[in-house]
Amino acid sequence: MSKLANVFCFSPFRRTQLLLVGALIVFIGMPSHAQNPPPLAASSLPHYQGIGRIATPAEVNAWDIDVRPDFVGLPKGSGSVAQGQALWDTKCASCHGTFGESNEIFTPIVGGTTLADMKSGRVVALNDNKQPQRTTLMKVSTLSSLWDYIYRAMPWNAPRSLSSDDTFALLAYILSLAEIVPDNFVLNNVNIFEVQQKMPNRNGMTLNHGLWDVAGKPDIQAKACMNNCVAFVQIGSSLPDYARNAHGNLAEQNREYGPYRGVNTTQPPLAQLPPQRVALPIAVSPPMAKVSGPKLLFKDSNCSACHADHSKLVGPSITDVATKYRGQSGAEAKLVTKVKLGGSGVWGSIPMPPHPEISSMDLQVLVHWMLTGE
Repeated sequence: MSKLANVFCFSPFRRTQLLLVGALIVFIGMPSHAQNPPPLAASSLPHYQGIGRIATPAEVNAWDIDVRPDFVGLPKGSGSVAQGQALWDTKCASCHGTFGESNEIFTPIVGGTTLADMKSGRVVALNDNKQPQRTTLMKVSTLSSLWDYIYRAMPWNAPRSLSSDDTFALLAYILSLAEIVPDNFVLNNVNIFEVQQKMPNRNGMTLNHGLWDVAGKPDIQAKACMNNCVAFVQIGSSLPDYARNAHGNLAEQNREYGPYRGVNTTQPPLAQLPPQRVALPIAVSPPMAKVSGPKLLFKDSNCSACHADHSKLVGPSITDVATKYRGQSGAEAKLVTKVKLGGSGVWGSIPMPPHPEISSMDLQVLVHWMLTGE
């Protein structure tokens, strides 16, 4: 559990939450008569017919990928700044900018730090109201947090697709953009300890507060009121009308998971949720394959990571693309090439990455479906 805490190391409060939840899980699962129960052998564990099995060591290792602030759990590997730049340009720049400046969707990764910050370990600009944005390298205190997050979750449309060497290379490039390491630097699992001592905000995280030290003095002194208590308290919440549609109509936005689609926020709230839909077995016929095939291909090709049905996400919506190219001669062939090679300028400055992994036949199916709905 202590290793997993580093996933949320961007915030001591979030890390404390994880530790408290983990402690609660261990406490609930512990027999009341044993403070330190001995480990159970696999053969002695209760067996429920048809429900689960013991995880294999390989399966456990596949999940056990977190890296602690002291770098316990960090795998061996290395990567240069030059290798990281090549990876960044193809996998990261479309969202985070060529130089970590990002775009209108994401906040910058690099900026706001100085050589003086690297010496002191405290970022002065965090206390300056003139600083326009709080960048990642201004806030994060441990390199392990960056390594862990990149390896675990990036790129966002293909998480866990980066190798350990890829992650070292990308982190080296980010550090070079912030002038923490030189342009010819090679980051590895050994010298990362030295680089940690150059992090601009390495001394910016403190554990000296009530959320972490439960034995200390509480932040708030309160006296419980036990007079004239009501017999029943109804706890609930409601969203004010002015905030209901603050982010656009949720029904038109991309929500592919869960039993319910986004609610129509342009209408008053429902008195109660509709019954959950139950998937019934349907014989697949050629017409059904024609309807569902492109939609599944759209999702499986990670197109839904940037494009929603009717509203702008990172890129334009399917509806906007169909409207723009309706009636244009050669539009399908033009867009097939565009998706294959990537690029920017038609819909703004955010570039669409190339998609060489999608076959030309699948691209034709996708583009035809986007333009015609068929």
